[in-house]
Amino acid sequence: MTTMALATAGPPVGTARALRGPVGSLEAYVEAVARIPVLSKDEEVRLATRFREQADLEAARELVISHLRFVVHIARGYAGYGLPIGDLVQEGNVGLMKAVKRFDPAIGVRLVSFAVHWIRAEIHEYVLRNWRLVKVATTKAQRKLFFNLRKAKKSLAWLSADETLAVARDLGVTPAEVSQMEQRLAARDIAFDPAPDLDAEDSSYSPAAYLPAPDADPAVAVERAQWEEASGARLKHALATLDPRSRTIVERRWLVDEGKATLQELAAEYAVSAERIRQIESSALKKLKAAMA
Repeated sequence: MTTMALATAGPPVGTARALRGPVGSLEAYVEAVARIPVLSKDEEVRLATRFREQADLEAARELVISHLRFVVHIARGYAGYGLPIGDLVQEGNVGLMKAVKRFDPAIGVRLVSFAVHWIRAEIHEYVLRNWRLVKVATTKAQRKLFFNLRKAKKSLAWLSADETLAVARDLGVTPAEVSQMEQRLAARDIAFDPAPDLDAEDSSYSPAAYLPAPDADPAVAVERAQWEEASGARLKHALATLDPRSRTIVERRWLVDEGKATLQELAAEYAVSAERIRQIESSALKKLKAAMA
């Protein structure tokens, strides 16, 4: 039998009346499950045996529903992670159904003792997936630290060296792993792009502000500087090959930032026509191009 089958089957006759009542809030759900009677050990064994030997879906439903109150109790212990209690309860219920599916009454333990592991495992997975946008714990040691470090810290201050060693010793991890998880817990999610309503100072902390500019590569900057220096040297050498008049015309027409001379101004200065100045300029540019090739 699958977990989905457990979740979709109708409520057992013995507990259907206890689940009736107001709906639409977590309080109503908690109140409803609190009214469901707790099974005795003999009833639990009988139902678990029916489900295990006969695949009796109604017996499995009875086992699940009679233990929903314990899921609520466990889920409330994770309220400090800032996640909706209703979602934590829902994930815990999934763990409870998995526990019922694997429970063997012949072991001699109560279902609630067996199911605690499965309930907590599902809640742990949900917390790790949703506590932050970036997953903070992936290895076994990190998972252990995530759920125990907050309890081990006696204040909001950073752990001292002695406290770090004590936590590492108690949890069976290295001091470096303790320090790394402490930093992860203290960090917060930041949007990649700054929000439009943030001022310049706040937006400077977004990850996008730390991306390098396209021209920030030192190798590219050095290459560009060397190319400009070499080009300038070749241009200077090429200009030296021109006669004084041609060099002056090119410089005043192309190599000044402001106040570039017009053809008419140069023609009046050299007492020639504007067309003659244009011919001298064209010839000089061809010589420069050939010299710099």
